[in-house]
Amino acid sequence: MASTSTPLTLPVLPLDDEVVLPGMVVPLDLNDADVRAAVEAAQAAARSEPGKPRVLLVPRIDGAYPGTGVLGTIEQVGRLADGDPGALIRGRGRVRIGAGTTGPGAALWVEGTRIDESVPEPLPGHVGELVKEYKALATAWLRKRGAWQVVDRVQAIDDVSALADNSGYSPFLTTEQKVELLETTDPVARLKLATQQLRDHLAEQDVAETIAKDVQEGVDKQQREFLLRRQLEAVRKELRELNGEKDGEESDDYRARVEAAGLPEKVREAALKEVDKLERSSDQSPEGSWIRTWLDTVLELPWNERTEDQYDIQGAKAVLDAEHAGLEDVKERITEYLAVRKRRTDRGLGVIGGRRGGAVLALVGPPGVGKTSLGESVAHAMGRKFVRVALGGVRDEAEIRGHRRTYVGALPGRIVRAIKEAGSMNPVVLLDEIDKVGSDFRGDPAAALLEVLDPAQNHTFRDHYLEVELDLSDVVFLATANVLEAIPEALLDRMELVRLDGYTEDEKVVIARDHLLPRQLERAGLGKDEVTLDESALRKLAGEYTREAGVRTLERSIARLLRKVAAQHELGERKLPFTITDGDLRALIGRPHHVPESAQDPAERRTAVPGVATGLAVTGAGGDVLFVEASLADPETGAAGLTLTGQLGDVMKESAQIALSFLRSHGAELELPVADLKDRGVHIHFPAGAVPKDGPSAGITMTTALASLLSGRLVRTDVAMTGEVSLTGRVLPIGGVKQKLLAAHRAGVTTVIIPKRNEPDLDDVPAEVLEKLDVHPVTDVRQVLELALAPASADVEVPVAA
Repeated sequence: MASTSTPLTLPVLPLDDEVVLPGMVVPLDLNDADVRAAVEAAQAAARSEPGKPRVLLVPRIDGAYPGTGVLGTIEQVGRLADGDPGALIRGRGRVRIGAGTTGPGAALWVEGTRIDESVPEPLPGHVGELVKEYKALATAWLRKRGAWQVVDRVQAIDDVSALADNSGYSPFLTTEQKVELLETTDPVARLKLATQQLRDHLAEQDVAETIAKDVQEGVDKQQREFLLRRQLEAVRKELRELNGEKDGEESDDYRARVEAAGLPEKVREAALKEVDKLERSSDQSPEGSWIRTWLDTVLELPWNERTEDQYDIQGAKAVLDAEHAGLEDVKERITEYLAVRKRRTDRGLGVIGGRRGGAVLALVGPPGVGKTSLGESVAHAMGRKFVRVALGGVRDEAEIRGHRRTYVGALPGRIVRAIKEAGSMNPVVLLDEIDKVGSDFRGDPAAALLEVLDPAQNHTFRDHYLEVELDLSDVVFLATANVLEAIPEALLDRMELVRLDGYTEDEKVVIARDHLLPRQLERAGLGKDEVTLDESALRKLAGEYTREAGVRTLERSIARLLRKVAAQHELGERKLPFTITDGDLRALIGRPHHVPESAQDPAERRTAVPGVATGLAVTGAGGDVLFVEASLADPETGAAGLTLTGQLGDVMKESAQIALSFLRSHGAELELPVADLKDRGVHIHFPAGAVPKDGPSAGITMTTALASLLSGRLVRTDVAMTGEVSLTGRVLPIGGVKQKLLAAHRAGVTTVIIPKRNEPDLDDVPAEVLEKLDVHPVTDVRQVLELALAPASADVEVPVAA
């Protein structure tokens, strides 16, 4: 451990912001007055004492002195390298500074005590390890600086105190750190302090070197990337010149493209923000490609493109009439829309409350009636672009509203893509098969359509991918569906419903003559003057070879006819031109598939026995006839009760119970043997058992079938009926009257019974159909039985179920 000894009287040599430790040799400039006074005072004192002149080296920090200095000897006085006078002084040991005193010269003299810094031998183990660590750290630092000649000198120092003081040469130490080393008199503690300082410096140096290396690599990479990009631009410029393109075409300057695009203000601000992100991101970042794709999508949308509507109302009506026969409801709605748009434009009311005058129509009807092709005709009549969006089987909500941009491969929704495809902001968009939209864990696309098809909201439609407002208020949306019940109620509430209930036979003949036949002649490679179809052949095709609400099967039948004629001509079996009449149909395409009941032999008709009645129903393919069969079980073998077959729904089963209950309670006044209903089982069957059936409109049909069974009176072959029955015998209203009457007309029925309260619905039925039907509106089941049941016959047997 260090101890104090040897009192001294020395002149003070102050060092401004410098520290000299024992063992160090430093040159000092004698031009400094304090240095010169101390050196001269020491030289004067040395004349009377043996040895070299001695001074006390003391650091002066902000005018203050520490309590410890260093005894220094003046080794030499002469000229420094720059020619100024100087002195070479060597630090010898630490001195504890005492009180001031007097002495020769102008210097400040103080009394001091020499501090003993010796360490007992041998060195303790932990001190030896400390010495090794310091030498290793010092060697590593010196090697980094290339000071190889100093490494050997440091390795040769064995004294602990001298080794610690050797760190005074370290240029990285601050004045405060050197003062701390000076005032630490214990050699071991001082070596620990020097080791820690050196260790910290090496750690900082490693971090600084790593940062410098990274910065240098980044700078080199940027310089290399800049050079390569300049070369790429030069290559592209040369290629454009070789291809004859003007300089600047296909530019990637998105900022200039956004500024020149004339985007809406909010869209422009959003696009410029993305351009800022793009400019800050590196080319290797995946975000850069996502931003470019988004910007391309935004710039490709027709924000300011609109087609001018054709306000020739008469011309638009003529186009619709020429391209579609019938469908008067839709034609009137489109004509009304154009007339209102024309008046709004004439009066400067194109935009009201931020909304334009778009339309949302739902075309609901059976397949083949022309819903999809009607969309193209509407666009043609209005002079607008047409886009079809197929929604059948769509289950992902993102298909409508787009994907979030956080997903890889994100795309805008189908609505935005439709606008982009159309190239204008006011196209006619056909949402085909909207009733076939499904839902699963990915969301409900029908719910996503709520905003699209709401006239009060779609002027601010926001796609998840775009994330900017898109004005859809000027778009005419036409949604098509086969089944009204499959459309969610909230979605249906946002659309104007237009029903397409099918075509009459006369309309089918006109459609076949004017539209289907010319198209199929072209597809079959036949000329108009080579094959003609007589109107009788078209009428028979529509009435007996097909039974549908639309005309798809009719078109296929015509195509089959023309193929047969073309094949016979190529085989040399038939010469052209050729006119096909109704008599040629059986030889060409076989027998008819749908012969009306009225045209069959009376003994072969379904209603040739009691207990069978003809009803009318509505299916997904339009209206259709529906037969109801009833029978009584043998009282000895059959159990009492009601049996229903034919894949019936709950509502239809309840209607059968009501019909049976009514006859049990009112059979006596109708002169029916109601005792049979109590003792014998009743079986009601609906043929076509594989087809699900439901609804209340077969109530009077089942009542009539049961009444026919009990009374033994046949149901008239030419009568069909529809209506719900109550327990009191009232006939209640039902839906789908137009479709049912069209089905009755197609089936050859001449008399139709409907509820009295459905009489206003007859206004929707074409006049030519009503002329051929004898429609009886009724209010009570008794009226139904009087009209439907034929007079009793003595030789008729009641059917009994086996």
